[in-house]
Amino acid sequence: MAIGTPWKRLDKKDGYDAIVIGSGLGSMTFGSIMAQMGKKVLLLEKHYVPGGFTHIFKRKEYEWDVGIHYVGDVHKEFTFISILFAYITEHKLKWQEMDEVYDRIVLGDKSYDFKAGKENFIEMLYERFPVEEAAIDEYIKTVYAATGTNRKFFQERALPSILSKLIGGRLTKKYYEWSDKTTSEVLDGITDNKELKGVLAGQYGDHGMPPGESSFAIQSVVNKHYWKGGAFPVGGCQRIAETIIPVIEKAGGAVAVRAGVEKIIVEKGKATGVLMEDGSIVKAPMIVSGAGYLNTFGRLLDKDVQDAIGFKPEKGVPPSVSHVCLYIGLKHDLRELGIGSTNYWVYPHNDHDRGVKEYMADPSKPFPVTYISFPSLKDPEWDERYPGKSTIEMITLAPYEWFAKWEDERWKHRGEEYEAYKEEYSQRLLKELYKQFPQLEGKIDYYELSTPLSTKHFVNYEHGEIYGLDHSPARFRMKELRPKTPIKNLYLTGQDIVTVGIGGALMSGLLTAAHVTTNFWLTDKIVDKVMQDRENIKKETA
Repeated sequence: MAIGTPWKRLDKKDGYDAIVIGSGLGSMTFGSIMAQMGKKVLLLEKHYVPGGFTHIFKRKEYEWDVGIHYVGDVHKEFTFISILFAYITEHKLKWQEMDEVYDRIVLGDKSYDFKAGKENFIEMLYERFPVEEAAIDEYIKTVYAATGTNRKFFQERALPSILSKLIGGRLTKKYYEWSDKTTSEVLDGITDNKELKGVLAGQYGDHGMPPGESSFAIQSVVNKHYWKGGAFPVGGCQRIAETIIPVIEKAGGAVAVRAGVEKIIVEKGKATGVLMEDGSIVKAPMIVSGAGYLNTFGRLLDKDVQDAIGFKPEKGVPPSVSHVCLYIGLKHDLRELGIGSTNYWVYPHNDHDRGVKEYMADPSKPFPVTYISFPSLKDPEWDERYPGKSTIEMITLAPYEWFAKWEDERWKHRGEEYEAYKEEYSQRLLKELYKQFPQLEGKIDYYELSTPLSTKHFVNYEHGEIYGLDHSPARFRMKELRPKTPIKNLYLTGQDIVTVGIGGALMSGLLTAAHVTTNFWLTDKIVDKVMQDRENIKKETA
């Protein structure tokens, strides 16, 4: 199913209520919400397929997702993330729950199974750390305490400037008590057990920062997000864009691909349109950027505009970690080889910060984290599309600087030295795969490695970062990370203004829509609409 319209073929290129730069989940969420308010929204995507990190790519007889590996809470009917997805897709997107053990944390020669259900998670910890029950209980309470402050913090980000100045401090005070602390600071205050701390921080790859550097605000969100287990889109990750874009188009909006934006046009302190890479100009009363904070202010605005608003990237939070990903295809059914949909987080030992520090200083050191995912086993419709085939994805950290010498070369034409460097990484990752799954050795049909340069090429993050800005304590103190910008009629959406990942991007679209429409009851209206829809669907199918 082809989604999106090539820019050159788009008939109507003006008359929109809003122009959105980028077509990631935040942008699509904003577009769908606005469309259901009767607004015509134009999303501009530089890539040849829309969806940002929700898109897929194909090679030979296989397909892989590029950013979604699993999502929490969406498979439970009454969670807000489930309700919001139902709203923006008009109930068209379905989710498949993963195996009961959704994550397996491997620390050296020990492994720990994270089972769906908070009680199962606690029971596993009690069993493996019997003398640490009080510390485990304290950690669970701490996660609830930290995540319980989230709503008011993000409500403040959607407020108009005047209200933010009046009541913003009261809304954010308790949140900062947690976000200002690193994950290590919180864990050190709960237990001295290094192995337990390594397990509790074992999903840090979901936000990219080891416990000594990450804000506990993000670590607590990630932990709680998956307590009910993980899920995957039925039909593959492309179903996200396939179910959202028609909602935008039905209201008279459009999603254009191969539609690169050169810059945002600002006249007399007001955003009035965008200059396209082909030299054409498109105008609208509202410009929304889902291209990321650094891209928006550092690349899409003229220098005089940057100076006028005081943009200084060197004083802000740096971009997040970049990565390499090995995409693997097999002419085998992984289930017949005794493998399920469980994700593996593999670490050399329980000291995550030391692992990262040693690897960054010497790339030949063990990978500080290796993530292994089996997307073909997560999608119940996979066998219909690719019978007898399976896929695997493996990810590890890799700074952009290690690949920067090839940044000016064209994709697929970066030379033998680059390909040899990629092959070295590929073989190292395959070695890690065979350690965990020796039955896979000799059964690989195809593999291909993406690097930070690939991420830069396809997603337009300047340093190949996967998670936008670093999720350090300083990030959550940045007042600029909100829908409203210093430029009139220019707004932000996307994961940078909330937090990393699918949930963060999804909520950012809601925040931006609530802000630009000054609809402070938008969340309640969405919940009421979805719940009524579900009742009607039940009656119709009864």
